[in-house]
Parts: sequence; structure tokens; C-alpha cells
Amino acid sequence: MAPMPGPPAPPRPHGLDPDGFFLREGSLTRVPGAFRPVVAAVRERLPEVFGARLDGAYLYGSIPRGTARVGSSDLDLLIVLREEPADADRAAVRALGEALDREFPEIDGAGTLLYGRERLLSEPERYDMGWFLACLCTPLLGTDLAGLLPRYRPDSRLARETNGDLARLLPRWRERIAAAGDDEAARRRLVRFMSRHLVRTGFTLVMTRWNGWTSDLREMAEVCGAYYPERAAQLLTAAEYGREPVGDPRVLRGHVDDLGPWLAAEYARVHGVKGPGPDEAF
Repeated sequence: MAPMPGPPAPPRPHGLDPDGFFLREGSLTRVPGAFRPVVAAVRERLPEVFGARLDGAYLYGSIPRGTARVGSSDLDLLIVLREEPADADRAAVRALGEALDREFPEIDGAGTLLYGRERLLSEPERYDMGWFLACLCTPLLGTDLAGLLPRYRPDSRLARETNGDLARLLPRWRERIAAAGDDEAARRRLVRFMSRHLVRTGFTLVMTRWNGWTSDLREMAEVCGAYYPERAAQLLTAAEYGREPVGDPRVLRGHVDDLGPWLAAEYARVHGVKGPGPDEAF
């Protein structure tokens, strides 16, 4: 009798250089033509908003990777100021994102991360936002801080510092679900965000074993599912919801009551728990 087949092998690892360090993903040359006008608008408007306080700006996500879809992909930005941002800066960023979303139908929203230079280069951020900037962000304006950061490998420390805080996030997610109530559009946004977060957390859980990097949600789900076949279908479904979200409250409950708690517990077992950040307290 032939033996039962085992779980499928994960896709071949990639995303690292021959020495095992992350290759920086994304490039301005990969920005699809349809998205170049909105990128040009960002390049023009950010100096008008922040002036000399602007240290640098970066694109990340599907637009600089060249995989963005017109009308359904969002514009993802990381903005770095020479000093810590204030509430007025955050309000200005929200206003800019809303204006870009209104003016450019090619994007489905604009998400912006706003940091001060000192914090971004600090030791607590070295293996979280520092890695994110150096490896997943494409320079758009100003100073590129990647040269002040180390080279990174897909090791357990990186896994812990990037996504080892899921257990602390889940109670907040439940609060956001409750606040969304019967607003289907709000639930859809939460499904998209939480699905992506969980798939990426699943991938970084096994990243050290796979020894590679990808930002493709489906591939992330396939890689994790190859190591945890009992969760493979659930992860692939979450990857689909990350691309094509629904407003179904049952999906959200499944994320915070099943997949999320399992991932948090397994992550703590394998990599440990990330310590609280500078804005957190027990």
C-alpha cells in the first residue's frame, strides 16, 4: 500500500542575497504607470506640509513592488520627521491621505506611518520599524536612513520583534470590532487589515525555517500552511480576505477567537513575546 502523501513542500525560498541577508524590495522603477501621478503628488505635497522638518519619505506595499491593482490597492507611506510628530502632524497626514484618496481613483485609501527620526533609529525599533524601513521601504524623498541600520537576516529575534505582540493586540481588535457594530464598510476594512496581519504573522512564525522572504499574501499563507497543514486552508482564506475583504462579522470572530489566539500562543512558544514598546505599559 502506497504511503499517504505528506503536506506539500513550501515554495522555494527567495528574497535573500547569497550571504543570507534581506534584499530590499521595491523600487520607484517598478511603480505602475497608473500610480505614478499619485506618487508625484505625494513627492510635491509632503515638503509643502512639513517643510524643513521632513527628514524623509518612503513608499511601501504593492505600489513600489509593481503589483498594485487599479482601484483596489491603497497607497502606503512612511514619513519620517526630524523630531517626534505632534497631534497636528498626525492630523495633517490624515488630511493629506483623504485628499489623495478623493483625487486619485486609482487608489483605495492612503495609509501613512509617521515617525520621528530618533525613535526610528533607536534600539527598541532596531528589529521592528528599523528593519521595516531598511528592507521593505522604497526611498521617495529626503534622507535614506537604511545606511544607518544593520543588515538583517530572517532570524528568531526579528520574528519576535516584528510580530511577537499579537496577544496584546487581540483585545484591542475585539474593541474595534465592537465599535464597528453593523457598519459593513467598517467591518470590511477590519477584515482586510486583520486578515493581512494574521497571514503576515503566520509567515514570520515560520520565516526562520523557510529562510527566505516574500510579501505576497498567498505565498505567505502557503509557506505557513506547509508547516502547519491543519491551518493551511484557514490561512489561504485569510489571504484571500486580505485582497478581497468582506463585511461578514463571522470572519472577524474567527480571526479574534480562533486563528489569532492560536497564532499568538504558537508564536510565544517558538519565538517568545515581544517586549512593550515605548508607548506601551503593562
